[in-house]
Amino acid sequence: MGDYNDKVRRFLADLEVDDLGSLVKEALQSGVKATDLLSAMSEGMVEVGKRFESGEYYLADLVLAGEMMKEGLKALEPHLTAVEAGKRGTVVLCTVKGDIHDIGKNLVGTMLKSAGFRVIDLGVDVPAERVVEAVRSESAFAVGLSVLLTTMTGSIGEVVEALRGAGLRDGLKIAIGGACTTPEMVERYGVDAMGRDAVEAVRIFSGWAA
Repeated sequence: MGDYNDKVRRFLADLEVDDLGSLVKEALQSGVKATDLLSAMSEGMVEVGKRFESGEYYLADLVLAGEMMKEGLKALEPHLTAVEAGKRGTVVLCTVKGDIHDIGKNLVGTMLKSAGFRVIDLGVDVPAERVVEAVRSESAFAVGLSVLLTTMTGSIGEVVEALRGAGLRDGLKIAIGGACTTPEMVERYGVDAMGRDAVEAVRIFSGWAA
């Protein structure tokens, strides 16, 4: 059983591009617990993150790992209870109004799921009111806003103001990310953190959930 966990972890860490979903299904049929496999996948992604930060892996490798992880999670999710799958809390993710880029957001969502978060992905071009609705209805503890277009960074401020106006800002954590985001925007828009990439984003949300 431990062999399967080790194999899943290494498979992901080394970006063996065969079908991770099939390996996960095989492991489940052999009696390996879904929670153990989730931990193994999470460890594999942590290793991918380390290799990315050391310069051994590039963004394309990170995206590939995210796709592999998606396959693995798809095979695993029917075997996990909602509590196990989202034991670290709920995060609302979206690309802000006026922007339709989603690769970075999707990667963050996949990696957050692998780290034990419940992720509500609202998609792209999302108006502030929808973020407010989701935070309220899903009892989210954090929000992740993605923006790649410099002209749309003002949408971050709109979301923050809408959450404040709805009385939801206190106690809620907000992180931003995307090619055009800067540390200076954290203060300008009144958010809590900025992540340069998906690896850093997971570290930020994990720190808040600790």
